[in-house]
Amino acid sequence: MIRSRLPLFTALVSSALALAACGEDPLFGPPTESVCPPDSTLTYENFGQPFMEDYCTRCHSSELTGADRNGAPSFHDFDTVFGIRAVSEHIDETTASGPAATNDSMPPDGDTPSLEERQQLGEWIACDMPTDADLAAAR
Repeated sequence: MIRSRLPLFTALVSSALALAACGEDPLFGPPTESVCPPDSTLTYENFGQPFMEDYCTRCHSSELTGADRNGAPSFHDFDTVFGIRAVSEHIDETTASGPAATNDSMPPDGDTPSLEERQQLGEWIACDMPTDADLAAAR
């Protein structure tokens, strides 16, 4: 009896996976392969924080819960540099632009960053997301 249901189960799973793959673009794109130029001046304070506030924290904030997150996964909170650093690869693969790819699946609605802002995001991530204090300590 179990053997006779296996082909039906396999067909149902295959159909469900095919339907899930259709209709929506994949969320994660390839890594941008952005590089950190030696003269980069982008910091959390002058770029990262304003970028996240403009485009991301309406869903990705530690202050939001449940439906207010609009589907943003838990622990993907971009209201601190610590939260951003924890998932920087995901941010690169959904939002940044660089020599290998331009990823624009985030944000899915509302105001969206320009190509230049996406390139700056890729650069800032490639530079390990420095803060003003990080740059001051490096001098």
